[in-house]
Amino acid sequence: MIASSVSVVVVSRGRPEALTLCLTGLGQLIHPNFEIVVVADPEGLAATLAAGWGDRVKMVSCDVPNISIARNLGIEQAAGEVVAFIDDDAVPEPTWLAALTAPFADPEVAAAGGFVRGRNGISFQWRAREAFADGTAEELKVDTDQVSLRRGVRGRAIKTEGTNMAFRRQVLADLGGFDPAYHFYLDETDVNMRLAAKDCLTAIVPMAQVHHGFAASRRRRGDRVPLDLFEIGASLVAFVLRHGAGLDHDTIRQSERDRQRKRLLGHMVAGRIGPEDVGRILATFDAGWRDGQTRKPIGLTPLGQPAVSFQKFTPTTHKGHVIYGCRPWQRRSAHRKTLAAVAGGYHASLFVFSPTIRRHSIRFTPQGYWLQRGGLFGASKRDQRVMRFWNFSSRLQAEVEDVTNFRQIPQIYFN
Repeated sequence: MIASSVSVVVVSRGRPEALTLCLTGLGQLIHPNFEIVVVADPEGLAATLAAGWGDRVKMVSCDVPNISIARNLGIEQAAGEVVAFIDDDAVPEPTWLAALTAPFADPEVAAAGGFVRGRNGISFQWRAREAFADGTAEELKVDTDQVSLRRGVRGRAIKTEGTNMAFRRQVLADLGGFDPAYHFYLDETDVNMRLAAKDCLTAIVPMAQVHHGFAASRRRRGDRVPLDLFEIGASLVAFVLRHGAGLDHDTIRQSERDRQRKRLLGHMVAGRIGPEDVGRILATFDAGWRDGQTRKPIGLTPLGQPAVSFQKFTPTTHKGHVIYGCRPWQRRSAHRKTLAAVAGGYHASLFVFSPTIRRHSIRFTPQGYWLQRGGLFGASKRDQRVMRFWNFSSRLQAEVEDVTNFRQIPQIYFN
């Protein structure tokens, strides 16, 4: 059973192209009853309008660099029983929302989180994790084939990732939503800790998957080099002030500073930044920690009822899923056929296999179809052998089977 109605909230700032791609992916969701709420800066709202989404989604203006404030604005406009969140630099698999919200059929479930794939579209950035009062998180072992229901306890929470999470709206509203003390970083973890303190039940949903690209922002470059660690320092101290009673805050600060320094040194060794940049960027962490000391915990006021009525979204693709497989020299023809399928109202996936051992990658294209590329004899999953002999048809069938559950494939199958 799927929750009766769902509001999908997308917060965007400074990334109009990424937001447009995210919306294209949301437009292909397989779910009977959802709405989309876009909370964005003027640049993002202009891109939403330019892409023809103005009358299809709820648009909320927010030009404040504070993700918690933006998310709360989204919640205030969300009229669904469940509120789901995805980042603007992420794209969902078509079945993401249905899988993520299905556990809310159990009235005890207050929150849900799915798995997040990284830039290559295959490896996982995050799966299931636990969060702790010092701001750290560790992997949580769960069954990767089915939903797991877990409860946290005070000081240890079941973590949901900000780019792939959902909450029962009333529960989240009663909590006061997201704490504006967290401008960026640990904002969702703070909510997880408050839910754990209330003995709330969280569903971990492996089949609810999104692809997260780590797009460039004002805080990091496209190659993931951080430009500014101010909010990481500030949010961390705000977090331990609220949740870390009895913990040594100086030890927490130094541990995180050492972790960030190690990350920066890795970028320096790789030639992405110079030696002088390491100290300069670390100084922003120190400044943030000092600023965070002023963000004392405050009581959060419960959020009110939705400001506007539910605006049901009609997906752009709904007729089934079309598969094309080709060699690189057939790519142009296959691309045209795939575009025609999308224009005709179908989901579409294109698999391009070269006669090599290149590793595979998966991405969602701006034209609205899934593209998987790699060598016919190369590995797709990163734990596979570097080389394995295949014939074309067998390889295509194997790769299609791997994504069938996420895309409801194949209803229509072309090769």
